[in-house]
Amino acid sequence: MPKPPSPDTPGALPVPLPSPDDPAAALAAVVSLRVMADRLERAAVAAALAQGWTWSQVAEALGVTKQAAHKRHAPHL
Repeated sequence: MPKPPSPDTPGALPVPLPSPDDPAAALAAVVSLRVMADRLERAAVAAALAQGWTWSQVAEALGVTKQAAHKRHAPHL
């Protein structure tokens, strides 16, 4: 059985996710994960564009249209 990642491993969650049997804790975790995902997405898009990626490349990586990627991220740059 594989060993779980250390909390120091990049991308590792520092604590286990709550059980869906505890809806309050599980839903709070969902909100936190969405916030973290949005922050990571914005930072990654900014880095990609700074490295010369096109909006088409960013959109393809995100699985959305170029227009959707631009609409979501251009105001934050």
